Amino acid sequence: MKTISIRGIDPELAKKLKQAASEQSKSLNQLLLDILRNNFGIQKEKKYTKIFNDLDDLFGSWSEEEFKTIQNKINHDRKIDKELWYE
Repeated sequence: MKTISIRGIDPELAKKLKQAASEQSKSLNQLLLDILRNNFGIQKEKKYTKIFNDLDDLFGSWSEEEFKTIQNKINHDRKIDKELWYE
């Protein structure tokens, strides 16, 4: 793959690019590659990215008390029984 350097990026543009990359959870390099590919109509097709939304109605439905109860149960179950695992 080729490496291309871009000179002359002013601070305002650099700030906006970094902000956009951060908002999209991408590296600055990946953001710029995506922008260029989209501009030239050569976007990569996503082959293995499938979005599931079958559990969306459950998101955020626990109260803080329910969350603590469940989290305490999980934490309790994750404790190692030293008598079984250590000599």
